[in-house]
Amino acid sequence: MIQLVFASANENKIKEIQSILPQQIQLLGLKDVGIHEEIPETTGTLEGNARQKAEYVFTKTGLNCFSDDTGLEIQALNNAPGVDSAMYAGIPRSSQRNIEKVLYEMHGKLERTAQFRTVICYMTNHGAFYFEGVCAGAIGREIRGEDGFGYDGIFYPAGYSRTFAEMNLKDKKMLSHRSKAFLQFVEYLQTNQ
Repeated sequence: MIQLVFASANENKIKEIQSILPQQIQLLGLKDVGIHEEIPETTGTLEGNARQKAEYVFTKTGLNCFSDDTGLEIQALNNAPGVDSAMYAGIPRSSQRNIEKVLYEMHGKLERTAQFRTVICYMTNHGAFYFEGVCAGAIGREIRGEDGFGYDGIFYPAGYSRTFAEMNLKDKKMLSHRSKAFLQFVEYLQTNQ
């Protein structure tokens, strides 16, 4: 059994990632390794934030660790919210307020092209390794669906008439930016262990 620390306290993300990892990999979250503080994300890029979080946990625990950062990049908003996706509407974090802000800023815009982009940084004694996944799509005009988290209720993956929040976990997993990045990561782990 290989233990990996995922630099996240988000139970939804941990559950989603564990479901795509091979059975011989046990995923530990921040709580499992005794980290309860908020880890800084101050670099201004997805790549930089992923590395900052992974380095923080690796330095504290000495365990191989990975972190991801994800942004929703909307073409009509000059790729905002991007790296600020989690706190787009300010503090405290609120997915509902973030969605409302995006819908307000997109009001009346015909160009609704967007993409979710995930960057993973894997930190070991051998350095940092990066993996990226992208899911192209468009922003809806209203919230649809009950499942998922973040911006899932307003994001339609390219070629689909359902939002991520209207899809079951299996369907979302096939399309998701996070899954694409993690499949690359898993392939790397399987060939480098």
